[in-house]
Amino acid sequence: MKQIAAAVVGLGLATAAGAAHASITFTTFVSSTDIFNAVGQTSVIGFNYATNEFIGSLYYGTNNNQLYSTNLTGGNVQLYGQPIPGQSGEVVVGAGLGRGGFAAGAVYSGSQGSSTIYYVPSSGAPTPFVTLTGESVRQIFFDPGSSFGGNMLVTTSSGNIYRVTSTGSASLLAQVHEDTEGMDIAPSTWGSLAGQLLVSSEGSGTIRAISPTGAVTVAATGIPSAETVSAVPSSFTTHSPPTQGFYVANYPVNIQFADYTQFIPYENDVVVTSEFGSNSPVWLLTYSGGVVTVDSTPIGYLPNQSEDGLFVSEQRIIDTVPEPASLAVLGTALGLLGALRRRRQRG
Repeated sequence: MKQIAAAVVGLGLATAAGAAHASITFTTFVSSTDIFNAVGQTSVIGFNYATNEFIGSLYYGTNNNQLYSTNLTGGNVQLYGQPIPGQSGEVVVGAGLGRGGFAAGAVYSGSQGSSTIYYVPSSGAPTPFVTLTGESVRQIFFDPGSSFGGNMLVTTSSGNIYRVTSTGSASLLAQVHEDTEGMDIAPSTWGSLAGQLLVSSEGSGTIRAISPTGAVTVAATGIPSAETVSAVPSSFTTHSPPTQGFYVANYPVNIQFADYTQFIPYENDVVVTSEFGSNSPVWLLTYSGGVVTVDSTPIGYLPNQSEDGLFVSEQRIIDTVPEPASLAVLGTALGLLGALRRRRQRG
C-alpha cells in the first residue's frame, strides 16, 4: 500500500501506518436505470440534500444543463426545474441551510463552463444569482455554522475561493492558485483548525484549511487525486430517520450510499475520496495533539469514480426543515422527522 504523507503547517506532521479499521461498504442509492430514464444519460457529478428531496447534476452529454431530483429513498427520479442557461461540463449543485439569509433547501447551481451561479426553482425558469467574472465554478457549499456567517462558499478552477451573501454580493476569501473543488468545515475537535473551511485540490492531492479572514494553511498533502473532503458529523443518532449517511456521485453510473452506522467510529474525523477511474479509495484524516494524520490504508472504496459527496446527519435534517409556512407542503415526506422533533421538544 502506498504511504500517504500528511502535514499541518505549524501544527505537526504525521503519517499513519495503516490502522485496523472496519471497511466502509457502499450500496446503490439511485440506480443508473432510474437516472437514465429521467434524463437520458447517467454521467452523475453533483448530488445534494434539499430538505424533502435530493438534487443531482450531470456531466457532458444529453441534458447536461438539466438537474434531476429523487425522493428521500433514492426513488421517483424526475427532472428538477428547467434547463439552466449556459451551463456545461461538470455541473454542481448546492442547497441552502436556512442560515445567512438563504432559504432552507433553496437550490443553486453552477458549472465548469460558466461563471454564473443560478437559483433554480422546482418550477419556473432559473434566475442568475451571482456572476464570478472570468471564473469557472467548481463547487458550491453552504456554511452550516457561524464561522462564515451561513454564507455560500464557492471554489473555482483558478483556485480562488469566494464568499457570497444571500443578496448575491461576492468577495474573494482566499487564493490557493490551483483547481479546487471539495469543501467542508473542519470539526470542532480540530484545535486551531476547528471551524475553518477545508478545501481539496485534485491535481496536487492537497487539503487546505481557510480561516474566516482568508488565512490559508496546508492541512494534508499527498492524497492521490483528492476529490471530496467531508467532515464526519458528531450528531449521528440511532433514533433518527435512515436518511443519515454518506452520499457520493459514482461517475458515470449512479449514486452510492454508506449508512451512518459505519461512520460512528469516525465521528469528528474527516474523509477524503480519490477520483480514480474505478475503485476510488476513501481516506481517513484524524486530528490529535495538533497533528493531522492521514491513514495509509483506505477505509473503503467506491466501485467507480468518486465525484461530489456529502454527509447527511440528524442536525443537517433539522437545520434544513423550512419555516412553518413552508413546512405544510412537505406532507408525509418528513412526517417521521417532525414527530421526532416534537417528542424531543416536549422532553
